[in-house]
Amino acid sequence: MVKRILLAEDEPNIIESVSFLLKRAGLDVATETDGKAALAHALENAPDVLILDVMMPGMDGFEALRRLRADERGRDLPVVVLSAKGQSTTRETAKEAGADVFMSKPFSNAELVDTVLRLAGADAT
Repeated sequence: MVKRILLAEDEPNIIESVSFLLKRAGLDVATETDGKAALAHALENAPDVLILDVMMPGMDGFEALRRLRADERGRDLPVVVLSAKGQSTTRETAKEAGADVFMSKPFSNAELVDTVLRLAGADAT
């Protein structure tokens, strides 16, 4: 069964490149460009992994993640947090909000794909 990934990101270039990489790895990718929509999508149609940008319109990624973890439907969903801010305080906030993995932008394409495949329990293709 194909693993489903939700990419919550508002930057078109990142959406295009990450979607391409994940699809090439055999994953099904849906996207949302705002935090509120991403939260609703993740709760109503749970993906196998959520990739969540921190800085998004509507609701930032940290708040979306806190609300996701507060809901029984999102408590165990694997989440990768992406941020252009790689400071230790940003990493700590992501961890406290419930992130499984934190990655700074720019990130290694191979590392992102490997991380998502591992969290989704998918085999590399």
